[in-house]
Amino acid sequence: MIWPPDADQPLPPDTSTRRGRPPAPIAASAGLFHRAWLEPVRAFLHASGITLDDLVNRSGFSKTRISELLRGNDYYPAWEITSSVIHALGLPLEPMRRLWLAGAREARRPEAWIERSISQVALQPEPPPVPYEAFTDTVRDAYTAYARAFLLTDQRAGAVVAETFDILWLSWNEAATSENLPRYAWQLLRARVMARAHHHHGHPDLRAAVFSTAEIHDHMPGHFVALSELTRLFDAIGRLPDDQMDIAVLRYLCAVPDAAIPGIVGLSDVITRAIDHHARAALEALLPDLTQE
Repeated sequence: MIWPPDADQPLPPDTSTRRGRPPAPIAASAGLFHRAWLEPVRAFLHASGITLDDLVNRSGFSKTRISELLRGNDYYPAWEITSSVIHALGLPLEPMRRLWLAGAREARRPEAWIERSISQVALQPEPPPVPYEAFTDTVRDAYTAYARAFLLTDQRAGAVVAETFDILWLSWNEAATSENLPRYAWQLLRARVMARAHHHHGHPDLRAAVFSTAEIHDHMPGHFVALSELTRLFDAIGRLPDDQMDIAVLRYLCAVPDAAIPGIVGLSDVITRAIDHHARAALEALLPDLTQE
């Protein structure tokens, strides 16, 4: 594919008083992996003020096709049009291609179609931003341990962390300029994990983590060793409010050092300690027979 000659140039300032209409809501048929890249792309488009007409001029594709792509409507888009729109928006192509590939397989597109679609677009090496690499290296282990507590296997946990990091790279300009990068990234990870976690009576189900979390007994308050008691405790942790649950999971199920947790979840030391205190109190109220020690 040949990019338009002005694809790397900034869009001219808009002098009109009327912007293009935002795209319609994402189609209900769009899958989880499809939405993983479609939602941040739409968010970037909305924040940038770029119109569909701008994308038509810069990508070379019709307004109808671009509109369908942005809605996730009717079909999974080929990599050629997807990469053209991403390039026109100035977003990184390397993480986008991985996200697109996962979505194509989720949509049950044939492997031959996927390979042919990818082969039509040359992709130059694209190193990630250095601050992005430094940040992801810092949080990778804790993110993976948290994801494993809910998803139970290293493969599933690694896949959701990789997906989170690709979305973070795709959204890096927004994330890096946010008021709280660690909080931005943590909420992104949390959303990806919860979208895949098994739920029990409306709450994340941690009971199976009793059998998959290594060396758990050494890190639990009171050293509860009976599996039935651990199962009750893990179930109670899953019923805590979001922040309380997250901190309890990181501290007690993942054995993340106390000093590291505030930087992982993007909260201050004082707030993190207060949340941990409330989590302990809530567990004592739910399970007084297990926490009396």
